[in-house]
Amino acid sequence: MTKTKIWLSSPHMGGTEQQYVKEAFDTNWVAPLGPNVNAFEASISDFYDNEVHTAALSSGTASIHLALKLLGVSRDDDVICQSFTFSASANPITYLGANPIFVDSEKDTWNISPELLERAVLDRMKKGKKPKAIVAVHLYGMPYKTREIHEVSKRYEIPVVEDSAEALGSSVNGKKCGSFGKIGILSFNGNKIITTSGGGALLTKDNNIKKKAVFLATQARDSAPHYEHTSVGHNYRMSNVLAGIGRGQMEVLTERVKVRRANYSFYKERLGHIEGIDFLEEPKGYYSNRWLTCIITPSFEIREKIRLALQIEDIECRPLWKPMHEQPVFQCFESYTNGTSSDLFKRGLCLPSGSNLLEEDLNRITSLILNNLS
Repeated sequence: MTKTKIWLSSPHMGGTEQQYVKEAFDTNWVAPLGPNVNAFEASISDFYDNEVHTAALSSGTASIHLALKLLGVSRDDDVICQSFTFSASANPITYLGANPIFVDSEKDTWNISPELLERAVLDRMKKGKKPKAIVAVHLYGMPYKTREIHEVSKRYEIPVVEDSAEALGSSVNGKKCGSFGKIGILSFNGNKIITTSGGGALLTKDNNIKKKAVFLATQARDSAPHYEHTSVGHNYRMSNVLAGIGRGQMEVLTERVKVRRANYSFYKERLGHIEGIDFLEEPKGYYSNRWLTCIITPSFEIREKIRLALQIEDIECRPLWKPMHEQPVFQCFESYTNGTSSDLFKRGLCLPSGSNLLEEDLNRITSLILNNLS
């Protein structure tokens, strides 16, 4: 009998998505504007207690690109970027001809180190290149050290692009991730905690920034009866069809976070007692959506033994992100490192964490891991 494949993080529909998508088709609103887009943006802002304005875009990557552009990043500028992240955090820096300057992580949250960040800022300033922006990431749903990072940001007057692609539903002392930086971004890719198939959002407290983002995302068309352009724009607006999926997904977001956190608790209970297996704990006041549950193993060899054993059984898992400063495409750029992300990459593993996992799936996964550690 063929065993059912277990995915790392697959889409999980709530039930009302088809209703909103059907409305889009029934009314012929299938363009990158319409009632679903407006309502989806409103539902996100409402989730943030209307502290932010929301622009629904085609992807999280597009959101970062526009955020940097709106902050005035241009060719040859330096932009500091967390090294331990997915490449989409860094790629948009290069779209603008700017230089990503990579900063390593601290061990408490696995995110950008405040100490190394300040060292990088001071060193760049000493060389006459004050960074134009900081891209800080809430990795795997765990918030970065918000107080410390934003103190550095304020001290040197460098705005933060808050990459919350993996952190919708996470918070620090009750304040939701995505609302700390000058501009926050979200991703609704198919593997995220909620999805629009493909999509993202730009969040900002400044409504003028939101308006400029929407303007640039719709090819920067000026107000005229014909097509008039005085700025270079982009085709980055979310479609009304996909926004319909997002509306339904927002209705189940709280439940999705609850289940992902329960998955983490299950793994911790079953595996947390094993010597050499470590989990990423929440610092005091931190609340992670636990988008992915990750473990740190004693060695690269043991990580690979577990990964391959799960792979043979058709269970999707993957190593933690390979640091950007070790990626061939980015090795020509400067970095400020301490070895933390390199070690996490070698020994860390992301376990299946979808909100649609069954208890029998979790038992199957943990039993295989236990068998390969004995």
